Amino acid sequence: MYAIVEIAGQQFKVAKDQKVFVHRLQEDEGKKVSFNNVLLIEDGKNITIGAPAIDGAAVQAKVVKHLKGDKVIVFKKKRRKGYKVKNGHRQYLTELQIEGIVAKGAKKAAPKKEAAKAEAKPKAAAPKKAAPKTTAKKAAPKKAAPKKAAPTVNLSSNTVAELKAMAKAKGITGYSSMKKADLIKALSK
Repeated sequence: MYAIVEIAGQQFKVAKDQKVFVHRLQEDEGKKVSFNNVLLIEDGKNITIGAPAIDGAAVQAKVVKHLKGDKVIVFKKKRRKGYKVKNGHRQYLTELQIEGIVAKGAKKAAPKKEAAKAEAKPKAAAPKKAAPKTTAKKAAPKKAAPKKAAPTVNLSSNTVAELKAMAKAKGITGYSSMKKADLIKALSK
């Protein structure tokens, strides 16, 4: 049984008890990791191909150690010009021991970006400290400001793709050729 799995942006053909060298992962040595982006599983005569990934499939591995790869010499020369540059490079790698391939029933781990957003939301909802009180002499009576119908939302922090999706949802035509400033202007109307 083998599987083709995407690890750190590259695809690897892995089997149980195989050692694989991949680009450096952030996990600690001895920790177990699971990769859910399984593209193909071959089990005897049965071949399962994902579109693009197989739902419920995973590859479990253990981080054996972090190391550096062999040195690669990069030599550049331009003849008759006196130009020579010699550089070396050693890639940071992680050695993985494949412990198993699960074809069905693997739980997907929450992506790190979504987990970070979920943690950030409760922090943003925390009550803010009250502003220091001013003395009556300094504070002048303010005129009542006219109330606005709807609070304005800062659209400039959104990406162009998000703005286009919002424009599509509102039914604005011609949003596909609009620039960011035009999208914000159209959405704020």
